[in-house]
Amino acid sequence: MDVKEEAMKMHAEWAGKLEVKSRVKIRDSHDLSIAYTPGVAQPCLAIQKDPSLSYKLTRRWNTVAVITDGTAILGLGDIGPEAGMPVMEGKCVLFKEFANIDAVPLCLKTKDVDELVRTIYLLSGSFGGINLEDISAPRCFEVERRLKELCDIPVFHDDQHGTAIIVGAALMNALKVVGKKMGSVRCVINGAGSAGIAIAKHVMRLGVRNVILCDRFGIICEGMAGLNPAHEQMSRLTNPEHRQGSLADALSGADVFIGVSAPGVLKPEMIQSMAESPIVFPMANPVPEIMPEEALKAGAAVVGTGRSDFPNQINNVLAFPGIFRGALDVRASDINDEMKTAASYAIAGIITDKELAADCILPKAFDSRIVPAVAKAVAEAAVRSGAAAPQA
Repeated sequence: MDVKEEAMKMHAEWAGKLEVKSRVKIRDSHDLSIAYTPGVAQPCLAIQKDPSLSYKLTRRWNTVAVITDGTAILGLGDIGPEAGMPVMEGKCVLFKEFANIDAVPLCLKTKDVDELVRTIYLLSGSFGGINLEDISAPRCFEVERRLKELCDIPVFHDDQHGTAIIVGAALMNALKVVGKKMGSVRCVINGAGSAGIAIAKHVMRLGVRNVILCDRFGIICEGMAGLNPAHEQMSRLTNPEHRQGSLADALSGADVFIGVSAPGVLKPEMIQSMAESPIVFPMANPVPEIMPEEALKAGAAVVGTGRSDFPNQINNVLAFPGIFRGALDVRASDINDEMKTAASYAIAGIITDKELAADCILPKAFDSRIVPAVAKAVAEAAVRSGAAAPQA
């Protein structure tokens, strides 16, 4: 039985990966009167006077909503909200298993940005954080931007920022392996959707000065016709040498390739045209832009993919549990750039100098050091940056 067959079998047996479990026992009428009526009126009235008490008197302090509209589910595309539920349930399981965060899957039956924003905002008072998931670009940028303006709790689009944070950590350690500096490398990102754009912005925050963003039409360059607003913005921030042409043109002499695009688009000869000791992160899933063995044979010094069956898995599970744990612990109102940067440094720092190698630039998903280190770094960055009040 292969993984696909086993997944179908087990999902049928599980009949859902989540359940609601009570934290209190109702054994008699006294218990009932304390947990429910009439006693429950007292915390209700207290919260009415001071809504912040909802974090102390309810489970809100430890609860995250995992929300999708079903338009960009895994690599499957727009398959609808109901079909996205197994993924959202799975994400909630990861929140609980890795960071002891209670997460609720919500699959919304609309693709309208206004409806999404309004619906999520109206729900936000029930949660300590919002994890947006698998919403297609460029709509996801607008949904996140508007929600961050409206909500007083963290709103985080994991496909964008979780991916970027892990790539940033991987790049830090890969550059140590090959002996290069952030400020001196040229980094080519293939795939200009939500993940590619977020990665570009994040690695520039980390110090990369020369980023080239490519889509299926080639290098994105300022002044190109037909760019959407997100690409237009990125055209002004990237490609400082104003290069034009194909992915192959972009990679000639480049130090780093990051792929969030499509299977098989990176050819061995493209890697051979790159600078000495190139770093190659083909992350298309399940089939990467080039298979790791091919990339290494072509001369790549460090290779990382999104897959668990190869070394250096670049996977969001290394980031989002610890990020939300840290944000919730200090009741942050946002997950800002300072917190994302701190998360990248924390993840990279888990790998000691003794552990660091071409096939070990990131911790594995089950490394028990990850969540505490990321949560601590994110919480401290939240306080430093003003996203959370100093803790007593």
